[in-house]
Amino acid sequence: MEESKLDMILEAILFVSRTPVPTAGLAKTAGAGAKTVGESLERLREHYATRGFILEEVAGGWQFRTHPSCAGVLKEYLQTRPVRLTKQSIETLSMIAYMQPVTKARIEEIRGVDSTGVLKFLMDHGFVRIIGKKEEPGRPFLYGTTKYFLEFFGLKNLTDMPRLEEQIELSQEELGGIDQPQEGEAAEEEGEHGEPEEDFLKEISGLLGDMKKGDEKKGADEETGAAGEAPGGLDHEPE
Repeated sequence: MEESKLDMILEAILFVSRTPVPTAGLAKTAGAGAKTVGESLERLREHYATRGFILEEVAGGWQFRTHPSCAGVLKEYLQTRPVRLTKQSIETLSMIAYMQPVTKARIEEIRGVDSTGVLKFLMDHGFVRIIGKKEEPGRPFLYGTTKYFLEFFGLKNLTDMPRLEEQIELSQEELGGIDQPQEGEAAEEEGEHGEPEEDFLKEISGLLGDMKKGDEKKGADEETGAAGEAPGGLDHEPE
């Protein structure tokens, strides 16, 4: 197949698709080899690099997305109100992203507050989903991020997130949740969510690191006892 013909076919498929399309899916539909399709996608990405919409590899596939520099104009034109992630939402989402699969009880254990409302918000807006149940009494739900989470933050996969070990040492059990969870058969709920917080990916690992440190400090304080004695046997007056 001629390069120009293949480029046109892939361009058309991506144009009508509302979700990222994997390279393998494009190759099967276009009737071409994966390597040839990959080369075509790179040509298209370069071609659209300076246009109003660009071609990006996100969430395990390829998708046309509006150019970031046009965000302000589009927001005014569409008159949409983007989702604003509160500090509580970012805390909970960051914990789920890095520690998945994780239970609601574990989230609340670290945050120290009820997370029912925040979890509902994240699930209603497509960032989080139930991915199973934990094998323990009560069979609590296990939560993980969705494919839309990757799309929203422009990530190819979960390993593109900032490395947590650069912020704080976590146990291997907690770091074991970095692998991308398997997507369910049901399609993810779609909606208009606007642009993500610009500093989210820069602060997310540090934020979870601070929570982890606070969790460890809380445990150390509890070991000190209620007698008011500071570590090392020194008297300590509460402020």
